[in-house]
Amino acid sequence: CSELSYIYITPNNVEIVSASKLTGLDCYETEKLLSEKYPDAGVLTIGPAGEKGIPFSIISNDYWRCAGRAGAGAVMGNKNIKAIVFKGDKKREVASPEELKKFSQEILESKKEHPSTIAYKRFGTPMMVDLLNKVNAFPTKYWHKGFFEDYEKINAEAMQTKMDVKPKACSRCFMACGKLSQVKEGRHKGLKIEGPEYETIYAFGGLCMINDISEIAYLNDLCDRLGMDTITVGNLVALAMEASERGFIKDKIKFGSVDDAEKLIMDIAEIKGIGAILSQGIKRASKDLGMEDYAIHVKGLEPAGYDPRYLKGMGLSYGVSDRGACHLRTTFYKAELSGMIAPDTIEKKVELILDFEDRLTLFDSLILCRFYRDFYLWDELSKIIALTTGLTFDKEGLKKLSSKINDTIRGYNIREGLTEKDDYLPERFHNEPLPETGAVLKKEDFEKMLKEYYLLKGWEEKN
Repeated sequence: CSELSYIYITPNNVEIVSASKLTGLDCYETEKLLSEKYPDAGVLTIGPAGEKGIPFSIISNDYWRCAGRAGAGAVMGNKNIKAIVFKGDKKREVASPEELKKFSQEILESKKEHPSTIAYKRFGTPMMVDLLNKVNAFPTKYWHKGFFEDYEKINAEAMQTKMDVKPKACSRCFMACGKLSQVKEGRHKGLKIEGPEYETIYAFGGLCMINDISEIAYLNDLCDRLGMDTITVGNLVALAMEASERGFIKDKIKFGSVDDAEKLIMDIAEIKGIGAILSQGIKRASKDLGMEDYAIHVKGLEPAGYDPRYLKGMGLSYGVSDRGACHLRTTFYKAELSGMIAPDTIEKKVELILDFEDRLTLFDSLILCRFYRDFYLWDELSKIIALTTGLTFDKEGLKKLSSKINDTIRGYNIREGLTEKDDYLPERFHNEPLPETGAVLKKEDFEKMLKEYYLLKGWEEKN
């Protein structure tokens, strides 16, 4: 678009409308105004960060739901699209509607009391704070430690104590992993947010060492309004704290300081001061700061809150993920933390990682939630596809589909310049053991897994 606009989509029309009056508004303000103008419509929006093309900008909907990683908001911003509004009443036709309803009911009845369902409904993802600290794999002080001494001030129990927390579900979901939370007291009393989720807690709590769940909720809210990914922003703030501590910058930005973090977040969104450097993203920022040896990322994307020096399968997952150090491509922390396979072994691990990767690639294609990974195994996926599309696939056929998807993405990345070296982890994971346990991911072990991964994918032969 030649000027800032939003797109209004109805069953019979697509209209491009001037968004000049929405310029500079945050995500919440934009959604509120457009929802008032178009009642019962869905709204996707970007914030000021997206308008400026900041490469870790998000697309926001329903106030707190965000397409957060890898800068989708910047794509909209660069096209001068402030929002997409859509309204309609058409439903997708499926091959066997009655059988699909029956299947859904069976899943509900058999899984509504499952331990995973109960845990997610009660605590949500913040329950991971205790679990990762227990095994000393909770990234702390910008990846220098695996245990945060104040973790009990930012865990699920602290959240339940300092905030009024209610389960919140996506449409028709029985798990209700979301947590609609309101701060009870203090300077942020009344602040309402869905979350904070585990990844935001790890980023601002662990990496930045902020020990107050209410303050983490505030920083979460600030990022959501400005339209920036909390994992990336938390990593960048922690990098700046390390830069300050080591004398790479003159700015005084201290670990544990909420005020320093808040100011830096605003500076990133406004592209000023040290924030202007950080607003480029971790890869360029670390180079400009002279901190490439300290920066933690793969392909320019920072890892989630699972330290690969202990969770070695996550190390391979971070390395080979097509968009950088993404935990969602395999969610292999689940296998390593639940006892499916030992975290510190590399034997027979790659084959299981591929099974997770292939299955979750189909989850993405079908738009299924990751938290149903324990419920939708290969047989269930085959049934879902048959009932919705009428197509019949066995496990082998589904794996071939998944491989084709991944091969296509890999081919695109290679065309755009990706090489084998881009699948490697930061050297710190190989050379800097976790102080609590001495855990480290030896480079030779990583390379052994990587070679086996290529071989099982058939990528060596395909080059």
